[in-house]
Amino acid sequence: MYAAIEHNPQRYARLSGLLYLAIIVLGLFGEGYARGSLFVPGDAAASASNIAASPFLWRAGIAGDILMHIFDVPVIVALYLLLRPVSASLALLSTLLNLVQTAVLVGNKLNLLVPIFLLADASYLQAFSPEQLHALSYLAIKAHSFGFGIGLIFFGAACLVRGYLIYQSGYFPRVIGVLIVVAGLCYLTNSFALLVAPSFADAIFPAVLVPAFIGELSFALWLIIKGVNIQQWRQRTAGPTAPLGI
Repeated sequence: MYAAIEHNPQRYARLSGLLYLAIIVLGLFGEGYARGSLFVPGDAAASASNIAASPFLWRAGIAGDILMHIFDVPVIVALYLLLRPVSASLALLSTLLNLVQTAVLVGNKLNLLVPIFLLADASYLQAFSPEQLHALSYLAIKAHSFGFGIGLIFFGAACLVRGYLIYQSGYFPRVIGVLIVVAGLCYLTNSFALLVAPSFADAIFPAVLVPAFIGELSFALWLIIKGVNIQQWRQRTAGPTAPLGI
């Protein structure tokens, strides 16, 4: 596979860019629209009522998330191959961190299925009062938000490494590398704040993730429109795989 990408890196760059863009769109749909329009922060009853009234939209958000994580895998592989000429070990590190993030987020989706089960019309649920069902559903959604934050810790770390590799590559603009590093710092700040200082996390969200959105969108669009600088790519791949000495 690496021999193939050496001869035609643009194909892999543009494919990863398209899938990256799809990941961004699916993420906005799931977190921003599907859950954003149904979940009411601080109101378990209203959230439960909204989900019960629009179960298809809630399920569609979950399905979109799973599709997003399927797309994660080829993007992770393609970015590893594209950044491997800079440093094979660091490219592998960012790949492993990114895979941990994806695995955590996929498993975390089970929390979003809990409200569907609890709000169904099943006889065994009569053991609970409506208020208890609403509270349990709300708790599952809150658990998902924290699981999402934990997954993004690994993605934030992957962005730091990946941004450094992009900056050093020579065949991607250095500004893209800086933007991805900033994205990583934003993810780490948001996630650790969520864990250790929730009130501070509430104060900085969602503004803290705007630079991350700009950085990732810029990288995806650059991969689609420009890809890699072929001349610089040839120079880099003609030398040692890990010129950084790492």
